[in-house]
Amino acid sequence: MAPALFIKLILNRMKKYILAVIALVFSVHVLAQTGLKKGDIAPFFTAKDNSGKTVDLKAVLKSGKSVVLFFYRGQWCPYCNKQMQHIQDSLQLLTGKNAYVIGVTPETSENINKTIAKTKATYSIVQDKGYNIMKSYGVNYIMDEGTVNKYKGYGLDMTKANGNTDNVLPVPVTYVINSAGKIAFVHFDKDYSKRASVKDILAAL
Repeated sequence: MAPALFIKLILNRMKKYILAVIALVFSVHVLAQTGLKKGDIAPFFTAKDNSGKTVDLKAVLKSGKSVVLFFYRGQWCPYCNKQMQHIQDSLQLLTGKNAYVIGVTPETSENINKTIAKTKATYSIVQDKGYNIMKSYGVNYIMDEGTVNKYKGYGLDMTKANGNTDNVLPVPVTYVINSAGKIAFVHFDKDYSKRASVKDILAAL
């Protein structure tokens, strides 16, 4: 085997190992999370989105719309970016069912702009600075110091990503909230690489 090919093979195996370690660590934290269930009343919140618009969940629902609410970890997460691109690609189908899409994240506004550049998202994205939205939906968790250091070793500095030292991330959950304010659909999976499909979201609307 040529030296260059051998080195490439080793690097690919190392990359897979690193991703597996991250997935395992994440799964341990997710096991302690429950989130909200189908049929639960969705907690109301009011927040500014990336465009400076006030997003008032109660007002949106009162207008007769349903809401697709999802939580994402940050622009550094390829699975988040892929999900957000799929939502953007199907946005007309979602809005055609009278749905309003809201993404919630702990990342800084600067990094939200990077997410938008990567995904072309045109729907509302809310920076949850104090984690109030994540907490009310039961999706927040604190990364332990060992995990934070591991992530840093992989080139991800959570302090820079979120603009604080809290090391809080959301479980990447997707909810569909009907106009009556009840949760009609939940996608919660301990494996962060598995996300709600647009097909399933549309079926729930």
